[in-house]
Parts: sequence; structure tokens; C-alpha cells
Amino acid sequence: MAQNEIAERIAQLRDEINYHNYRYYTLNDPTVSDAEYDALLDELRALEAERPETVTPDSPTQRVGAQPAEGFVKVEHPAPILSLDKATSGDEIRAWWERVSKFAPEDAPSPAWVVEPKLDGLTVVLHYEDGLFILGATRGNGYVGEDVTTNLRTIRTLPLRVPIGGGDPSGFGRPKGSEVTIPSRLVVRGEAIMLIEDFEKLNRRQTEAEKKVFANPRNAAAGTLRQLDPRVTATRPITLLCYAIIEADGPVPATQWETLNYLRKLGFPVSEHGARFESLDEVIAYCEEWIEKRDTVPYEVDGLVIKVDNLTTRAAMGMVGRAPRGGVAFKFPGREATTRLLEIGVNVGRTGALTPFAMLEPVQLGGVTIQKATLHNFEDLERKDIRIGDTVTVRRAGDVIPYVVGPVREKRTGEEKVYKLPQVCPSCGEPVISPEEEVAVYCVNVACPEQRARRVSYFAAVMDIEGLGERTARLLVERGLVQDGADLYYLKREDLLELEGFAEKSVDNLLAAIRATQERPLARTLAALGIRGVGGAIAQLLTQHYASLDTLAQADQEKLEAIEGMGPHTARAVVEWFARPRHREFIEKLRQAGVKLEQEIATAPTESLLDGLTFVITGTLSRPRKEVAETIKQHGGKVVGSVSGKTDYLLAGESPGGSKYRKARQLETPIIDEARLMEMIGQGQKDNSDEEQLALLPK
Repeated sequence: MAQNEIAERIAQLRDEINYHNYRYYTLNDPTVSDAEYDALLDELRALEAERPETVTPDSPTQRVGAQPAEGFVKVEHPAPILSLDKATSGDEIRAWWERVSKFAPEDAPSPAWVVEPKLDGLTVVLHYEDGLFILGATRGNGYVGEDVTTNLRTIRTLPLRVPIGGGDPSGFGRPKGSEVTIPSRLVVRGEAIMLIEDFEKLNRRQTEAEKKVFANPRNAAAGTLRQLDPRVTATRPITLLCYAIIEADGPVPATQWETLNYLRKLGFPVSEHGARFESLDEVIAYCEEWIEKRDTVPYEVDGLVIKVDNLTTRAAMGMVGRAPRGGVAFKFPGREATTRLLEIGVNVGRTGALTPFAMLEPVQLGGVTIQKATLHNFEDLERKDIRIGDTVTVRRAGDVIPYVVGPVREKRTGEEKVYKLPQVCPSCGEPVISPEEEVAVYCVNVACPEQRARRVSYFAAVMDIEGLGERTARLLVERGLVQDGADLYYLKREDLLELEGFAEKSVDNLLAAIRATQERPLARTLAALGIRGVGGAIAQLLTQHYASLDTLAQADQEKLEAIEGMGPHTARAVVEWFARPRHREFIEKLRQAGVKLEQEIATAPTESLLDGLTFVITGTLSRPRKEVAETIKQHGGKVVGSVSGKTDYLLAGESPGGSKYRKARQLETPIIDEARLMEMIGQGQKDNSDEEQLALLPK
């Protein structure tokens, strides 16, 4: 597969996955199956592993988090609700500490660490005034969450007033009769989870009621807490575990260990599996023990969180980009199981890309029944020689995404069938193509119903049209009412009332939601067009330089490539998109419908996120070194010519210089690529602290 084709496929995958993330995590209304989503995400992971320099902070592989849904009131957090960088081995834990310990104050106490389970649930922020629970919010994008106070009140383990007198209603070990004072204002961070036993009971009830079952306890907890009807939440067994104080207007403990005990005394439920260590070797040994121990706890744990115990020291250590230096998440290795591959299905994406997925005999993997898994792409399927009827190894990496690792060849009976590449699109029946040196197989029929439905629902999701999911989009396409997103603005009330399931109120609400998007900011409209590689971040970047879609349509590739942060493949995709007659017609329909297609240019401010950091650059980068060095300087960093003990990072491109690279390894200087640099200058976050592409867009 050619390098430029890989980059374009990566951009395409990110665009589509970010859309599905929005549907799943924000609206709780997924429009593809778990296996279809997994197929897209694992293909992206595989391509990024092949081309690590392409990993960017806005990639769905970096990102976990959600934008607040319109159905809830938005709540701004008193402080950012951040997440941590990750480590997957003892060596990586040591490297983390070696890297960050230099930022601890000279007068800091001897280091100690607290290790706690990394709970696999939904982060919540709990506000108390004079001991009374007054507000609860989800994490959202880390800065703004959703007000779910009413739903949280239904959780029996959440104290409605603290401190709790008498016994221990939380059931998590608070000493009886404990007397403790509380600040008049206290904001606590916790995790809403569902115990595995309760999750299994809930799914049995869902099955008996012929309702959709949940994929895993995390999805069940998240979906339950985001119910608009709190009566539904009250019927589901959510529990809570708390672990941090975000804000207080009075004295609070000075260490993490004391904080856990303090929260427990107040009556908050706290995990009984936290531990404190004064030796990093003991921390690592404890983490390694938990790899086998994780199945002994009653809830899903996808890793451990290691935190500097002293809170003053931790705060003084600051941030790298938007990840706190004073903590790291130890991620458990993926679980594996074997089962039989029954059939291979094919998903059609909005760009026409066909993606295979496996239909499996049900198998338990990490407490979850797996029936579908990704197969990455057809090239990977052929390379691994995966056949229908094979016994296959399935891995659930990070306790989230199941994928087929490969066949167990010694268990073959000779009855397995070699999979044949599809010759026609499963949606429209038209012939498919397989471009030379490209992994993907495409349906090139622009009238393909599945592609049209996906494109319309993508447009609706990015434009924030509430109530228009993929099911509705597919129905509108099937009835011939729309062919693209612009047609939504021309829908007639009488036509919608003829559709099954559309009452007058729902039709009026939908039409009102569509009209409300006519004044969306230009960046959001641009992202909704579905141009390859133009998600939220790139749309924001482009609208800082072009005041309207008309001026952007006149830009040539050279001018677009001159914009810092724009790659040549995305620039070419933009030029080619606007050159197509049907796309120009699409823009004209938007204009005639009254959709806002212009704005005033507002340049985003530059933050000094690299203050005090020293960089050395080596190897070939995507831009001239002078430009990269200037970017570092603009954000407060310094660039020097050689690696020394004072060097904070070696920025390495392709074919890095041997002497600088060896010196950095010798001194254990962190070696990063351009994608990591982009993270550090605030264009995204790692792991589940990343804002989604759509969350980057103004409302």
C-alpha cells in the first residue's frame, strides 16, 4: 500500500470513527454494531502502528471522552477533569518516573505513590454545599459535562448528605462513629460503575423483556446514567466509587492516601483495593500481581492508576501538554479466548469502503459475551489466512475492542472455507473496485443507498440535528426524500407525517432541529461536508484562514499546504472535493436553504504549553526543521543542537541521526515524534482525556 494511500485511508477512518464516537458516547444512539465499529477502529490502529508518525491527538485511537448531549444542561467543571498518559510494563513505569521526577520541587518529601484500580465506568463530578449534594455532572469533554443530578440521586451508594453519621451505609469500610469536618463547598470526583453480577442480571431482564442487551458493564452504566427519564435509572443497579477532591473552600488532606481515607470517613464509597508504596519496585510488583488478580474483584478494572501521593508535589510537577505529570495509568494486556468463526460479514462505510468483520460462536471474554469481532481489512484477512469455520483467537484489547488475532491452524479439520473477496457491494449490488496498492475495497456507486444513508446521518450528527440518527436517515433515503445532507433543509412536514413512527410532535421537533442548524459556525458546517481528513480540528484550522466556503473553494493545493498543520493529502482532498460538480451543487443547495457559509476570521491564541522544556530535533520531519523549531518556540520551548542531561525531549523524524539518538537512549531522554509534539502543544490529549473531533467545534 502506497504511503500517500495509507495517509488518506487514516484520514478517512478518523473521520468516520469520530462520527460513530459522537453517536455512541454523546447521544447514546449507536448507528453501527460493535463489530462494525471495531473493524474501523482496529484498521486505524493497525495503520497507525505501521505509520506511527501519523498519530495525532485528534485520532480516535488517542482519544476517550464525550461532548455533552443537547438533552442535558451543560455544566462547566471548576477545574479540568483530566486523564493520564499510560504505561503497559514495569519498564514503562520506570521510564515515566525518570522522565517526570525532575519536575518535583527540590524541597519535596521523599517520593511515595498510591496505586488504585482504574475503574471502567463513567466519570462523575459531585458538588456538595454545607454537606448537601446539590449537583452531579458527567465528565463530558473534560471541561464541560452534563447535569445528571437527578439520575445520580437514584444511586444508593451516593451520599445525599455528608458526613454520614452512625454506621456505614456505603458498604465500603467507613469506620463507625467517625467524626469529621467538611468544607462548606466540596467537589468530589468518582466513577459510576455497574458490578459484573448486577450487569448480568440486567442483561437477563433485558432479554426477557425483548430489549437490547448491553455490550459490557461500562456501556450499561453510561447508558443508565444518561437516561433522560430518572425512573429508568432508578431501576438499574449503578454503584459509585470516589477517589479525588477537585475543589474545596476549606482544609482538605495533603496526600492522596489521606484523601481516600477522608472520603471514606465522610461516607463516600471508596475502593478497598488502593495501596501506598515508598518503593517504585513495590509499585511495579503490585501492578504485575493485578494482571492475574483483576478477575477477583466484582467490577470491571482495565488497569491501575499510579499517583504521586503528596498532592502539593503532584501539582507542582505540572503538565505535559494536557496530561498531569504526577500520575500514570498502567494498562492491563488484552484478554484472549478461542472460538469458532461462523461467517464473515461486510460493512459499507459512507465513503464506499467495504470492511469485513467476523461473526463468532459466543465466547466469554473478560466478563462479556463476544459474538462479533473486527477483521481489520481484506488484506489482513488474506495475510492471516483466516477461513470460515476456523477456530480463531479473539483478543479484547484494553478490555474494550474485540478483534481476531488469527486462526488456530492445528485445529483445522479440512472443512474450513477460504473467504472470497466480494465482487459486488452488499448494499447496492454494483461492482466494487480494489485500487492498486490500497488495502480498501470500494463501492464507487455514488447512489449506493447505504453510502447515502451514512453520509446523511454523518452530516446530521456533525451539524447537531437532534433526533436524526442513522435509522431515520436510512428511512429518508429509502423513501427518496433525501439524497444528501442539504436535502434535509427541504423536507416537508406532510411527507414526514406519512412515515411510520412519525407523529406530529416528533416531526415538528425534527424540522425545528434542522432549522436550528442554519446558523451553525462555519467550522462545523465545513466538517459536516465529509471531506477526507477534515474533521473538527482541521475544520477549525481552515476557518482561521478562509472566511467562507466560497473562498476556500478557490484555494489551490499549494496555498492550503502552506497552512501550518495541513498535510499535502488533506490539502489535495479539499481541492478535489470542491472541484466535483455534485459537491458544488451540494454547497449551492445549502446556500439556498439559508445555511450560514461564511464567518469572520478569528485566529486562535497561542498557549505557552512548552515553557521551560528543551528540545533537540533529528531526522526528516513533515515540515522544514526551522518551521518545527519555530512552532516549539512559539509555545514557550527551546531548541538546541545536541543532546545533554538538560535535554527534555528528542524530537525524531524519519532516519534520525545516530549520535543524537544513541545519546538520548544513553541518557534516557524521552524520544517523541511529531504527533506527540502536537499533543504537547495543546491540540489534543492522550488516552481517555482527548476531546473528540466534534467537541473541538463551536456550537
